[in-house]
Amino acid sequence: MHRYLATGGTFIALSLYFARGESTVRKIIKETTEIIWNVLKDIHMPVLTQDQFKHIADRFELLWNLPNCIGALDRKHIRIEKFPHTGSENFNYKHFHSTVLMACCDADGLFTVIEPGFAGRNSDGGIFKACAMNYWITHGGFNIPSPSPLRHDERNTPFPYYFVGDEAFPLSRNLLRPYSSRTLNNTKRILNYRLSRGRKSIECVFGMAAEKFAVLNEPIRCRDPTTVNNIIKSACVLHNFVRKREGIEY
Repeated sequence: MHRYLATGGTFIALSLYFARGESTVRKIIKETTEIIWNVLKDIHMPVLTQDQFKHIADRFELLWNLPNCIGALDRKHIRIEKFPHTGSENFNYKHFHSTVLMACCDADGLFTVIEPGFAGRNSDGGIFKACAMNYWITHGGFNIPSPSPLRHDERNTPFPYYFVGDEAFPLSRNLLRPYSSRTLNNTKRILNYRLSRGRKSIECVFGMAAEKFAVLNEPIRCRDPTTVNNIIKSACVLHNFVRKREGIEY
């Protein structure tokens, strides 16, 4: 199992290496990835409490000078082999078949929320609009703390805790995005710079996870969407497992 996640090889190559049938290898990967996710998700990717969100906000302020930020959002196109009878559903604007992973991370390179399985042809804004993460943010599904004043605000005005995303995400009470580059002045440019410092955390997480588990870089040659999602989820939760046990904080 580790060999498959680490190298991203084909089921045929694994079956020849271990002298087992291809269907046996496929069944082992399907069952093992599901078990890995079910066993580790509550330990290494639990539902966050308000105190944990406040700790994440403190880390974002300490590392990236971004107060009250509780997570960075982004999506990653993961290459796949075309699913049967799907036409161009997963054919994205980068001209390959993919499934999209929507994810949120903290300031220390750990996934906090993941949601895989979106068709690659959908726009980034459309994916976020359809995902459960957007519903939780909009309808209070997360345990987001109550607004609190920023550290250097002389007026002591309560400011909401928020997630940070790029231009593809909508602006809302608990989600910030950069100003458009067409209307920048010095103040807006400084804010965009601060947001980019926090936003790069999720890019680093994707990079570190793909470096550990090459299956996220190579086309996943599996024609069962459920198994593909389990492979992605197991790689993400194992990334958290490795970071917490052997990783070094930023």
